[in-house]
Amino acid sequence: MVVKQRRSKRKVTGGRYIAHRKFRKTELGRTPAHTHIGTGKRRILGTRGNTIKVKLMVAEFANVLDQKAKKFEKSKIVSVVDNPASRHFVRRNIITKGTVIQTEKGKARVTSRPGQDGMVNAVLIS
Repeated sequence: MVVKQRRSKRKVTGGRYIAHRKFRKTELGRTPAHTHIGTGKRRILGTRGNTIKVKLMVAEFANVLDQKAKKFEKSKIVSVVDNPASRHFVRRNIITKGTVIQTEKGKARVTSRPGQDGMVNAVLIS
């Protein structure tokens, strides 16, 4: 099924809007990446303006910032502790921005958008 980002064909009353043109590719949406934990897997998409977007589908490592040492270190992701986007994402180990993950270094909050940036950046919180 196609995901569209455009006005509905129906009015609030239930009547139909008269279409003045057909569907355009710029109105095309995409399904969410739902990045989860496992062996790394990326999907490369062509976007408007001849650029590419890297979607991270499965993440194994995170770039964790230790604010005391002012250093980034690559750390393995163990599990998802908390996700403010949805409580069901915790059970399914889905990583989004703001998610608290358990890494080998300790608990960290994700600061990047893995489904759009193609990587997991996080800051230690303990």
